[in-house]
Amino acid sequence: MADTLKEILLDSSRRPTVVTDLEGLVDAEVSDKGGVSGAVVKTGFAAVKKIKPGIIPAAVNTLLDDFAGALEPFYGDFKAKGGNDFGAYLTSRSDEASDALLTVTDSRADSSSRDSIKKVYSKLRPNGKKNVEEALPRLGQLIDKHAAAV
Repeated sequence: MADTLKEILLDSSRRPTVVTDLEGLVDAEVSDKGGVSGAVVKTGFAAVKKIKPGIIPAAVNTLLDDFAGALEPFYGDFKAKGGNDFGAYLTSRSDEASDALLTVTDSRADSSSRDSIKKVYSKLRPNGKKNVEEALPRLGQLIDKHAAAV
């Protein structure tokens, strides 16, 4: 098993597969959303994908380095404790882990020169923490899968 998330997720020979898997994770998380807010997310997500095909994998690829950096302290602690299920570990620290990931997207949105991106992000952000927390088990499982392949 690799020692760092950089070794697991960012290696140029594995990165395309990691991005594809993360795109699948995003699709699954959106698909699982229910209720009125879920319908809004699903509609917006479908519209964005239709208007700009390829935007999800491009965004994942762009953010991957920063996400790996944000999660690195969690992965280091997980490894030091001899953990075997990173999804369960992230879930046990969901408040901190989701904040670390959202710091990345908050920073990107704040630094964007496109008002449309800032506007959409500001509408989605209030539910962002809940959505990220819900995705942590799948994210951890995905990382475990790629760590086992290293």
